Amino acid sequence: MFARMHKMGGDTILAACDKDVLGATLEGGGRKMTVAEAFYKGVPIDEEELAAWMRSAASMNLVGNRVVSLAIREGYAEPGQAFEIGGVMYLMVVVM
Repeated sequence: MFARMHKMGGDTILAACDKDVLGATLEGGGRKMTVAEAFYKGVPIDEEELAAWMRSAASMNLVGNRVVSLAIREGYAEPGQAFEIGGVMYLMVVVM
């Protein structure tokens, strides 16, 4: 997994993805997206550290079955809130 924190004004946006989807173009269900290295590739990270980063983010942009499953296990979303693009889960979270 890779993760990167972006600062936008006073907010922190967490971008995280599974290693195997970084740089890939996902397509399916009328959707298409590229998991751009410029946005998602930060540092290699394990699940424990990523969970800690999630706690400090104002919003999250998550791509990959492993990363999204972690966010669901940590209570940031319900399984039905994520959607798939080409068999890969994608989730956006705004922490309130």
